[in-house]
Amino acid sequence: MSTEAMLMTISQDTTLSELDWSRFVELLAQAFTSGQGEALLNLMLTSDERQAYSTRLCIIEELLRNQLSQRQLKEQLGVGIATITRGSNGLKSASPDLLSWLREQLLCKKDESAD
Repeated sequence: MSTEAMLMTISQDTTLSELDWSRFVELLAQAFTSGQGEALLNLMLTSDERQAYSTRLCIIEELLRNQLSQRQLKEQLGVGIATITRGSNGLKSASPDLLSWLREQLLCKKDESAD
């Protein structure tokens, strides 16, 4: 589909940035299916961006574990309280299905590997 045709099919409620994000997510899924996921992420993300995502993952994991206060987590990871708050707010807006999946992926698998 040409860019012009794609733009004609965008509803009034969909912004171009939402479309671009959807395209990126779709491309990323295809890249992982074909074994190119990590290479694509290395191409698309700077070292600082990759570090920020790694930190966000640690924040989400620890918030799900619920063993540290946000202040303790801030100190442990060396990030600002606003960074922790963004992770917390993200979890509050996540669907129950996503939260359940995240717990399974981040907590159960890690606990199993520690045994």
